[in-house]
Amino acid sequence: MVKKKTGLEPRAFCWVINDRLAVSERIGGYGFQHRRVRREEEIMWLKGHGVNSILSLLGSNQNSTAYVGASLSFAYHEVPDDLEPEDVVPIYQAFAAALSPMDAVVLVHRDTIDDTLAGLLAGYLIYSGMVDDPIVATDVIQRILGRAIGPEGRRLIPET
Repeated sequence: MVKKKTGLEPRAFCWVINDRLAVSERIGGYGFQHRRVRREEEIMWLKGHGVNSILSLLGSNQNSTAYVGASLSFAYHEVPDDLEPEDVVPIYQAFAAALSPMDAVVLVHRDTIDDTLAGLLAGYLIYSGMVDDPIVATDVIQRILGRAIGPEGRRLIPET
């Protein structure tokens, strides 16, 4: 795929599964930093890099109108700040559903890439069967994100 150099790369963007699953901070920023123009530029960049679906882990359908208006598929699944390990399977199922179309290229985001999101990404690698060792899944995601996963995220990674 030829990547276009238009738009603005979303903050903390990185591929978790090359050309299939990516992660970033919330498109357009979050809180008082959110800007409509920035959101539009980031959506343009995502589309230019093949992303065709957004899975938001925020508590509402924020930005959904902008995503749908840009012809991006959109789904959201709220991830509370106090997520418990026994509550992660529906989130992994949301990841799997977003990735189920063969041509899906999915961006998953929360406001920021925190320990919870990092732990969910590592956990999804286990859940999907791509990795069978939690230590390896943790290491893979830490290398991809360029940061350690703290205890809040590690507790969300299923043991095999």
